Amino acid sequence: MRVFLLSLLVRFGCGAQLQSEMYGSLESPNFPDPYPTDTERNWTISVPDGFRITLFFSHFDLEPSYLCQYDFVKVKVDGEALALFCGKEETDTEAVPAQRVITSPRNSLSVQFVSDFSNEEQFSGFVAHYSAVDIDECSEHGDKDLLCDHFCHNFIGGYYCSCRYGYQLHTDNHTCRVDCSGAVFRERSGVLSSVNFPGPYPKSSDCWYRIELEAGFRVQMNFDPRFDVESHPDISCPYDHLKIQAGSREFGPFCGAQSPGIIWTDSNVVSIRFHSDDSGENLGWRLSYSATGSQCPVPEVPPNAVMVPIQTEYSFKDHVVFSCQQGFLLVQDGGTSDRLQLECQADGSWSGRPPHCDSKILTADKHPTEPPP
Repeated sequence: MRVFLLSLLVRFGCGAQLQSEMYGSLESPNFPDPYPTDTERNWTISVPDGFRITLFFSHFDLEPSYLCQYDFVKVKVDGEALALFCGKEETDTEAVPAQRVITSPRNSLSVQFVSDFSNEEQFSGFVAHYSAVDIDECSEHGDKDLLCDHFCHNFIGGYYCSCRYGYQLHTDNHTCRVDCSGAVFRERSGVLSSVNFPGPYPKSSDCWYRIELEAGFRVQMNFDPRFDVESHPDISCPYDHLKIQAGSREFGPFCGAQSPGIIWTDSNVVSIRFHSDDSGENLGWRLSYSATGSQCPVPEVPPNAVMVPIQTEYSFKDHVVFSCQQGFLLVQDGGTSDRLQLECQADGSWSGRPPHCDSKILTADKHPTEPPP
């Protein structure tokens, strides 16, 4: 039993040896003397993140066999074999590492040496050297957009991202976002859009816009037919979306490729919120807005009067001016004047009543000139 247990310890070793330096070497047991029979030895090489491992055999002398059934060296990553070697360097076998340099796809690598029950020719084994090599993530990554939104900068052991002017690096250190909140539009008409429209809008951003018009006006919005916001085929706008709040009414959320078209509101104050997540290359949206006001009835033009401008409809803040034809005086509230201006008010009424025009002769008779005392 003691001999059997001792044989197991020699065969399977005492666990893998951990190599954590940035460079080093491995040798078969007893090197440069012949390696023992019935032996297994394992090494695990680990270097910091941001590096890979290169492995090179400077000496290799193992028992040759078909498909390396007897003695062999196996190089593995995460349990999967990268290479299997056996034989002598002087022979013409494909199983010898020769001058081949093995590069691991990750920052860890394992090497396994196994010998069977015989070593009749006294093979000397192997010497291998490893070193950590820096990964240039910026040039090696297949899709740079998944690595950095805008700019990628490599350094030894890693990389970092930066953004174009006007953007800010998100807390994920990969995404470039913008500060697009707080813009207030007070003109009676205007245009607003997602950042960069019609180019891809920034990721991981929450944009807030506000339209504030004078009381009595209502906001009308007209969306550009080009509308492209990331969507989902089964769920309503789970990623990016546009929402509009106008008074007590909410419009949206909007996403996908269908433009919202024209939206009429009953409010003079509108809030627009646009959210984007950390992925996607959609082109965004644009809208133009205008002010529509309360409608006032078309004024009736009194006899002998002239009104400008003549329109089919009048809205809040529109003006009309009354004057009289030649030979008549404009009379309003007991007084006379040359002209009278009325304004359409927020409640849809005019600021005064239309005047009337009296003949100057009749007006003079009503107000005779008194002789001087």
